Amino acid sequence: MSEERKMIYLCLAHMSEDGAEQKYVKEAFDTNWVVPMGPNVNAFEQDLANFVNDGSRLDRKVVCLSAGTAAVHLALLNCGVGPGDEVCVQSFTFCASSHPITYLGAKPVFIGSEPTTWNMDPELLEKAILDRKAVTGKYPKAIVPVALYGMPYDCARIMAIADKYGIPVIEDAAEGMGSRFDGQVLGTFGKYGVLSFNGNKMITTSGGGALICRGADDANNIMWYATQARDAYPYYQHTAIGYNYRMSNICAGIGRGQMTVLNDHIDHHKHVQALYEELFKGVKGIQMHKQPADERYDANFWLCAATIDKDVHVKGQENAYREVIKTAVGGAAGVIHAVDSATTDCQPNDNVEALRVFMLAKKVECRPLWKPMHKQPVYAEASVYTNGIEEDLFKVGFCLPAGPYVTDDDVCYIVDCIKEAINK
Repeated sequence: MSEERKMIYLCLAHMSEDGAEQKYVKEAFDTNWVVPMGPNVNAFEQDLANFVNDGSRLDRKVVCLSAGTAAVHLALLNCGVGPGDEVCVQSFTFCASSHPITYLGAKPVFIGSEPTTWNMDPELLEKAILDRKAVTGKYPKAIVPVALYGMPYDCARIMAIADKYGIPVIEDAAEGMGSRFDGQVLGTFGKYGVLSFNGNKMITTSGGGALICRGADDANNIMWYATQARDAYPYYQHTAIGYNYRMSNICAGIGRGQMTVLNDHIDHHKHVQALYEELFKGVKGIQMHKQPADERYDANFWLCAATIDKDVHVKGQENAYREVIKTAVGGAAGVIHAVDSATTDCQPNDNVEALRVFMLAKKVECRPLWKPMHKQPVYAEASVYTNGIEEDLFKVGFCLPAGPYVTDDDVCYIVDCIKEAINK
């Protein structure tokens, strides 16, 4: 593999081969629809609705928004979440799952993971619900499970628990677009489902997201909040606080083109996962994260994840965490906050960090797993119900490149590099 090879990224959506995205974007400019609404937005919403309903009896509506984070925010708002309320949310996730809870003055209650999917543990969820009722006198206002790296959560058990206590579910399927449980698309089980079209997702609109709603009334209310909550007068009057969260017609044009390659992207990610699983057979100390044998689970494998045993030595491990990071790593963009220490009280093991550094020198991006939210300093005072599984996984886990640009040769190269890193 030549030194001139392009960096192999974890996941990066690419454009359709026929340039459909350019066609729709040009159409937006030609018709002067360069605003956060328009024909592309309407058509993209319909394309998404067709995909998530998938010819079934479902009739979900979809609202396109500026980000998946905005979708979480508005879903919580429409569930009545407000100051002083509590929301049960998966701890093993990206911060966009939990931060919007705090936007509304509510408090996250973090739920730990079960070992097979790495997602929200139903038993811990029910324990938390009952305990919060005993402590606060009321049930949590919503439940937010997350499709970590595209892996479905246990939809059957989580929805059964939610129905038992009358708590709405907001499915964070930002990483799980196209993943299914028992044949049904994630995001269609709960009251709301969240999608993301960030540049590294299954499909991209450069930025953006969407909210899957159960019916037209909910969808219309979400649109109202997303367009500054304006009342029906010939002038601007507001009886509620709204937000500027609608997707632009330009971004939606990109999304319309991307829908033509969505199924191809999902098939590719599944192929890459299968190839990793095959190539890592017999590699001592490395385990791929696989979906449960239960045939109801059908993951999109947005990212392929693995773990490395603590006692496996990686070249350069003695230098792990020796230097404070000065620039953004792991896909971070924009400004990062400078720190004084290279270590925290909860971090990947030395061999995981050494592997990240080793692979970066090989021009391969190999990131740690999400750090559990209940171990983040900003949530130090939050309630948490955990069995420690997500903390243990964070110490030993890492993500592997899986995007549409990743070829079979790339996967072979990546696995060979990891073998080189762990062989003395």
